[in-house]
Amino acid sequence: MAHRTLKSSYSLLADRLNRFPQGAPPTELLFKILKMLFSEQEAGWVAQLPIKPFTAEQAAKIWKLNLAEARKILDALADRAILVDMDHDGVTEYVLPPPMAGFFEFSMMRIRGDIDQQLLSELFYEYLNIEEDFIRSLFTQGETQLGRTFVHEPALSADHALYVLDYERATEVIRTASDRGVGVCYCRHKMQHLGRACDALLEICMTFNTTANSLIRHGFARRVDVVEGLALLQQAYDHGLVQFGENVQQRVAFICNCCGCCCEAMIAARRFAILNPVHTTNFIPVIQSDCCTGCGRCVSACPVEAMELVAANDPHQRQRKKARLDGSRCLGCGLCVRACAHKAIQLIPRAKRVITPVNGVHRVVMMAIERGKLQHLIFDNYALRSHRALAAILGAILQMPLVRQLMASEQIKSRYFARLLGKQSDRANGQP
Repeated sequence: MAHRTLKSSYSLLADRLNRFPQGAPPTELLFKILKMLFSEQEAGWVAQLPIKPFTAEQAAKIWKLNLAEARKILDALADRAILVDMDHDGVTEYVLPPPMAGFFEFSMMRIRGDIDQQLLSELFYEYLNIEEDFIRSLFTQGETQLGRTFVHEPALSADHALYVLDYERATEVIRTASDRGVGVCYCRHKMQHLGRACDALLEICMTFNTTANSLIRHGFARRVDVVEGLALLQQAYDHGLVQFGENVQQRVAFICNCCGCCCEAMIAARRFAILNPVHTTNFIPVIQSDCCTGCGRCVSACPVEAMELVAANDPHQRQRKKARLDGSRCLGCGLCVRACAHKAIQLIPRAKRVITPVNGVHRVVMMAIERGKLQHLIFDNYALRSHRALAAILGAILQMPLVRQLMASEQIKSRYFARLLGKQSDRANGQP
């Protein structure tokens, strides 16, 4: 009976996690990971929590506990970075982040002795890199992805720098954030326990705004100011690391400084390149073949193997090589530009701009529609009772192209929503 109860708690938690657009496919490995991070009782509690932010009062009502008991549980979970707690108009709200980018990473963002990080690293590696279902669901379903690439700003010419919007600059994210934190890189820390880590910087994982504030207060990140944040970014530039961050324009929550060998996003970009698992920048490199010496530095610098050396077909130098770009793999990060000592590569704007969701609500709704999970956002039993939350989601939907609105309507099968879309279409056509 105890075993059945245990599995039931973790199964319910897995079902709860799968209400997120990116999901977490339930396997025995996932249950082992959850068992390390949650007690049986905690798994049962968290399985009942809404998707959107909630208060201690709401949690107490859901759990049928008094307010003091509920708050104690919530604060204990936040202290382990299972939940993120944040201030909203003087009221503390909590949210369960998705597994990634979320509590999977947070569990490895500091050295800690309350869990076996060696074993946890082994389980993460198997779940993400061997079973593959989770990483596929995270990076390859739908057109809207969790993360995007930031351009390597020093690689831009003065003319092309004018094409970069503020939200596309990692420097601007650092300058404008309300809070900035830096912690241990989850990916390299995990690989370190497996004996596979490279020598890239370890304390270089950046978080911002409300996420940073929570992680800093609970000891999972160290607070930095603008000057130190920009200095850390420069170190990442100097070490040839790629900036991979949250796929939103406003209030970016994280920027990882990624190597090609350890980072899950870069590994996914290589393995599933044709499915576009990571949003590119709005730039792409071009190679001036006449200037290319075939030294191979750009090939070594590229984190996703988009560069290769091929025969130059030079009748005077039969052994000569030159670089060739596979544009379907290229992230447009610009690391190859800086690596080229002969200035044979430059970044130019892509023919078609990459669309970045405005904010977290916009991105989550887009991901939910594309992955067939919008109904979980609309009909979340507790979180979406307020008009404010419902209006935010419906507002994001009504700003989408008509084809995606129709996809949304089909998913939730709601007469009210169909009527709402009909009125929106009438207004677009000039009808009263």
